[in-house]
Amino acid sequence: LSGNARNWFLTGNPDSYRNFTGKGLRCLLDVPNAEVYRNAHHSSGGFCSQSQPLGEKIPSLQISSAGQLTHHFPAWNLQIIRSFHTSPSLQAAPVPLFWIIVKPAQKLFAIILGRSIRKWWKALPPNKRELFKESARKNKWKILLGVSSLGVVFVMFYFTHLEETPITGRARLMVFGKEHFRELSQMEYDMWMDLFKSQMLPETDAGYRLVETIVGHLSESNKDVPQISALKWVIHVVDEPAVNAFVLPNGQVFVFTGLLDAVSDIHQLSFILGHEIAHAVLEHAVKKASLVHFLDFLSLIFLAMIWAICPRDSLAVVGQWIQSKLQEFMFDRPYSRTLEAEADKVGLQFAAKACVDVRASSVFWQQMELAEAIEGQPKLPEWLSTHPSHENRAEHLDRLIPEALKIRESCNCPSLSGPDPRLIFRLNMQRLLKLAEGQEAPNSTKQDPSKPKLDFPHT
Repeated sequence: LSGNARNWFLTGNPDSYRNFTGKGLRCLLDVPNAEVYRNAHHSSGGFCSQSQPLGEKIPSLQISSAGQLTHHFPAWNLQIIRSFHTSPSLQAAPVPLFWIIVKPAQKLFAIILGRSIRKWWKALPPNKRELFKESARKNKWKILLGVSSLGVVFVMFYFTHLEETPITGRARLMVFGKEHFRELSQMEYDMWMDLFKSQMLPETDAGYRLVETIVGHLSESNKDVPQISALKWVIHVVDEPAVNAFVLPNGQVFVFTGLLDAVSDIHQLSFILGHEIAHAVLEHAVKKASLVHFLDFLSLIFLAMIWAICPRDSLAVVGQWIQSKLQEFMFDRPYSRTLEAEADKVGLQFAAKACVDVRASSVFWQQMELAEAIEGQPKLPEWLSTHPSHENRAEHLDRLIPEALKIRESCNCPSLSGPDPRLIFRLNMQRLLKLAEGQEAPNSTKQDPSKPKLDFPHT
């Protein structure tokens, strides 16, 4: 995600995305026949639920006897996407809606309180100000004790509300109860159904059946996870060009047709859906809302201090804006990136237990990196984003793939034959670059500085 589009996704605006169609670029991998995947067989057994591999293998790149790449590229039209988001669009949560209403009222109260303190101080005669300062100096230890006690209360509240994350075992802050999020999930589900009621694909549609089979295969293969077996996974495929998918905490799965068109094969789609299921299983919506609510409540103290200390309202507004941005870039966005990385790790494990070719996961993000490079979109620093960059995400998955392959092997999945899809992607990229250089050579021997330099992550 980049720029304002990322922020619009977090507010739940369905019109915040923008799709860009590639200029003559073709996909590097075929999309396997959905029927092959649809015939996958599920059977339980021990830690892993044994299952057949997902469809046919990714087609190997045709290489001549001389070691040269032949002119064979599957006809898959790659879309250049500015905004790709695979997370629930609504993350904030109330009890169930109380805190959403109270949140702006709390900030308004802090502003009024700070502003009133400032006006009261300005209205004091000079002699009373000096008396007040002298009294504060005499009682500085009492004031320090009071402030320290308040800090201890916040620290105790934080550590007494820590719980263990399912699967990963990582400590997490839980301010809201899970039942509140079930209520909110139902409300959000009703909102999405009302919004897309005329765009829902029927159950007889091939895209719907494909998504249904993949989600069913993932849930069956991971039914040893209590959070997965406890939910009823309901599929909704929306006829919408946005490259988007998300899973609500109550098991409602939403997939847009733009995502079905953007993935290269069922292995990539299986990983993405595994990633979204991981968000729901790990209860990331509860975790994110709990942290944001805790930080917002803590920031009320600083907000009141800003409006009390700043001599003018205009300076207080600037100070409030700086404080909100510091909170966003120091806590909110880094925490969102941490949750995305955690969902990638757990989602990859879910896909491995379902006998997915987990190597295709990093290829997907390399394709997204390529798409943005061809479009010429500027690379924003990762700290500005709520998601890891495509390049870092692919590298992170590459580090996780060896462990995922061991999980896949322990589940008695069939061996992966043929070349590594990451190698196929890299070889095709080299060929495309050579073709591009050959076309530019007659016109100019120097690189056009206005064109982006393609630098792809590799294995």
